[in-house]
Amino acid sequence: MASDALLHAKEWSLNDPNPVTAAYVKALITKAENGGDQAAASLQELQCIFPTNKRIGFGTAGLRSSMSPGPLGMNDLVVIQTAQGLASYLLRCRQQSKDTNPITAVVGYDHRAHSAFSLSSKQFAMYTKLVFESKGITCTLLDGYVATPILAFAVGNIGASVGIMVTASHNPKQDDGYKVYWKDGCQIRPPVDAEIASAIIKKENLVPWVDYGEQLRTFEKANSGGECYGLSDPEQTRLIEDAYYQAIQDSGLVAGIDGTSDCQKPPSFAYTAMHGVGLPYAKRSFSTFGLPPFLPVPSQQHPDANFTTVPFPNPEEKGALDEAMAFARENGCDIVLANDPDADRLGVAEFNKVDGKWTVFTGDQIGSLLGHWLWETIGKNSEQPVAMCASTVSSKILSAMGQTEGFLFEETLTGFKWIGSRALSLQTEGYRVLLGYEEAIGFSCGGIIPDKDGISALGVIATMAHAFYAKGKTLTSHLQEIYLLYGEFCSDNGYFRCDDPAIVKKIMEQMRNGGKYFDRVGTYEVDSVRDLGSPGYDSQAADKKPTLPTSSSSPMITFRFKNGCVAQFRASGTEPKFKYYIELRGQPGENREEVSKRLDAMVKVILEELLHPSENGLITPSSGQACHLNRMSQHPSRSLNGASGNGLHWTLTENGSE
Repeated sequence: MASDALLHAKEWSLNDPNPVTAAYVKALITKAENGGDQAAASLQELQCIFPTNKRIGFGTAGLRSSMSPGPLGMNDLVVIQTAQGLASYLLRCRQQSKDTNPITAVVGYDHRAHSAFSLSSKQFAMYTKLVFESKGITCTLLDGYVATPILAFAVGNIGASVGIMVTASHNPKQDDGYKVYWKDGCQIRPPVDAEIASAIIKKENLVPWVDYGEQLRTFEKANSGGECYGLSDPEQTRLIEDAYYQAIQDSGLVAGIDGTSDCQKPPSFAYTAMHGVGLPYAKRSFSTFGLPPFLPVPSQQHPDANFTTVPFPNPEEKGALDEAMAFARENGCDIVLANDPDADRLGVAEFNKVDGKWTVFTGDQIGSLLGHWLWETIGKNSEQPVAMCASTVSSKILSAMGQTEGFLFEETLTGFKWIGSRALSLQTEGYRVLLGYEEAIGFSCGGIIPDKDGISALGVIATMAHAFYAKGKTLTSHLQEIYLLYGEFCSDNGYFRCDDPAIVKKIMEQMRNGGKYFDRVGTYEVDSVRDLGSPGYDSQAADKKPTLPTSSSSPMITFRFKNGCVAQFRASGTEPKFKYYIELRGQPGENREEVSKRLDAMVKVILEELLHPSENGLITPSSGQACHLNRMSQHPSRSLNGASGNGLHWTLTENGSE
């Protein structure tokens, strides 16, 4: 084990183009081989950095890990290996298809950096361009920090074969990531993700094809004053961004704002970029929608790789919006709009001047507001049939809305790759897809891109708020009107910690009950069951086969109860967590408090009867309780991040519905 680690470390340090990380590894090797007081500790660290036959996984969201040396981290050599594997895969695909069109790529990056190791998103992006162009692949490197939705839009806008966004989205400051989009502008999906992963680990792709470090230093010397040393394309970037905002203008989303009456004050907004790249994009979004300017939160408005005021820069995290809400109150703002650092997600909070409390809307509540607004302002008058999509773990309110109003609603697997790809398919079938969303505050409005987009969504929300305030209403009061129309949807989403994937498999098998799925849980009658494990089962289907894809490695089981409750269970794809999503629909006009009480009673029974937490050794994150991810109450607050993967093997390859 020790000799393997030393051998691997020596080979790595020779191939690493980064002099800082290479020197760090070489210093550990020297200390480990020379003996002395630091030998044991240095060898132990090398064994952690270079474990036998292990490396960072490439999953459906590409790569994501801490910026650090070695095959498990995000660093220059890992990025070069990944880019070489991806380039090889693209070339092989063209050869097999006999396509004569040139392969092209577009790459964007955010502001993330690890100064001590001299690692950054920008450097990863530059190396990616050098790798692609070493194989004759034309690669457009976007100029400066860009938001993820811009990169996703760029793929289709310039007709690229592939897009790469270097970002860790809302992860903590030590992390970075490498997100891959296919030629349709959607995140890569099976089998493409697995095929790229196989290409990356081929021996010929693990060693740099050329001396990229020397190439980059040459560009630096020749263009020391330019962004990315002259490798980026400012003019192409400007054209892509102009086209993106024009697409918003042409989408029908820009409804305009009505003047308020003398007695109604229009809403005012505070905006936080969460130390990310969103501010200039949010400003231009407001301008595109014809909205008065917002007030940016000064302490969080500029890109800051240290995320000084918010260690977990996710609008869903408990306390993440505290600084923005405090700034909003000091400046008389009614609503806080928050993008995560790469601006693909949107958080919303509203101040109640009557009781002095904030409502921090959940992703499901924002999705409800957006769905109803887009139907009322666009869908009702659409000449095309209308469709909306949401992940299966999101609220079922859009389904109820669609049944009542007459538009198509479809649910997808968890993760925006599935939402976006289904939206694209529906478009080819003739539907106008007005909304795709996931409960982890990801929204795609108007079909601008087949991915979550916090830039256009904030413009829609702000326009909506202006319309409601002009009528003496608020976002919160209008949400209650939606519930009166379609019924209260109360949910309790949470997780247990489970460090052993074998336990998750055991629990899933217990719920399957040898293929004789339970028709009752406690006193509650089960209406139907869907099992997305392999080979799959859905008691509602005539052939008993689910319409959603199945997987033996990432199963999800859903119990639908006769009283309108839906309970879903899956393992996180990124963390050692076993998650549950339980929602109960009340009847239109039924009091929310009564629905919530009935849900409370059901949750206790469902978790105990189906999961047997004590018997299975499930760990409660807080004393005596499972951790609640999303409790939709009168003043809801998203407190923990909902991951987007649902595999049984916890890796650092995915995010939510990254």
